[in-house]
Amino acid sequence: MPVPRVYLASASPRRRELLRQIGVSYRLLRMEVDETPLPDETPYDYVARLALAKARTGCAALGRRQPAPVLGADTAVVVDNAILGKPRDRDEGLAMLALLSGRAHRVLSAVALAIPARDAVEVQESRVRFRALTPAECAAYWDSGEPLGKAGGYAIQGRAAAFITELHGSYSSVMGLPLFETAELLRAFGIPL
Repeated sequence: MPVPRVYLASASPRRRELLRQIGVSYRLLRMEVDETPLPDETPYDYVARLALAKARTGCAALGRRQPAPVLGADTAVVVDNAILGKPRDRDEGLAMLALLSGRAHRVLSAVALAIPARDAVEVQESRVRFRALTPAECAAYWDSGEPLGKAGGYAIQGRAAAFITELHGSYSSVMGLPLFETAELLRAFGIPL
């Protein structure tokens, strides 16, 4: 098996798809990190910390002889400075959709690379505006199954695209991995695209 350009410390199929989109070969690493926000931690600091923690944890697991950097990433949907995580159940998912309805929110995506000698992280911020949603639309969207496992309870690359009236920033970042920032970090670590 050829040596990957990066190890991906993420189970997200969207991140795998986005790495393939820019031609980056990878090998998956299953990493678990505590995603509980720290007291008084800003959303920006939260996503940066988690992306670095995933990359550093993967780096430590591989040891000093790793042939490629470890890539960690994290995405948070933010409304009124509150982080909307992945909905735990239908009620929470519907509440998130109601909160996003008819207003703008921020999406922060961090990407980090780590090798034993160094690491680096970049954060990209996008602004997304939803049109007003009816309770029936929210219920139908939840019942589609798509919101499960998604930050903020929606997927821009799926059915929720029909809810979005404006996007300022990076589509790939809202999807889960800011590709421009990822490419820049890879170049900084000597990995050509």
